[in-house]
Amino acid sequence: MHTNSGFEADGSKLSRALIRAFDGCEVVVAPSSSCVGHMRELEPDLPFYELSEFLVKRLGLEDVGARFAHRVAYHPSCHSLRVAHVGDAPERLLRNVSGLELVPFGGERECCGFGGTFAIKNSAVSGAMLADKCDALEHTDAEFCTALDGSCLLHIGGGLSRRKSRVRTIHLAEILASQ
Repeated sequence: MHTNSGFEADGSKLSRALIRAFDGCEVVVAPSSSCVGHMRELEPDLPFYELSEFLVKRLGLEDVGARFAHRVAYHPSCHSLRVAHVGDAPERLLRNVSGLELVPFGGERECCGFGGTFAIKNSAVSGAMLADKCDALEHTDAEFCTALDGSCLLHIGGGLSRRKSRVRTIHLAEILASQ
């Protein structure tokens, strides 16, 4: 958050402390492509993994035995696409969840408008981007929108809630843990 807000020195200090805290660990797994992407930018050789890529790319798992009988749209966050480069691991996992129907929607790869402090400093632009994302989701028959980043889900979920939309948000980890 500090680095994203322009406080590079403070952000670097906190990030370095986190890196030291995990020194000696074989891998570090986080349910956030934003956090993983940031850590990789600082220390590209450290074994930081986003949850879905760890399961698919490191462990070779695509089916974790989850069951979630709903229609789900997947929003690949900007950080999962452009910073952490998670790839298709989330979709591969979702396709193997029993009962889940993966629903495509227009604008999947478009930003939801959150971007950390971007949503505060550029609220009008952020709101317009969010409206586009919510419009696209509401034009599907999806019951849920999932993503890898809680910040995107919070932003999208807030937009959908204010519209009194039938579409709800859920983190990918929650789906993978469903029985």
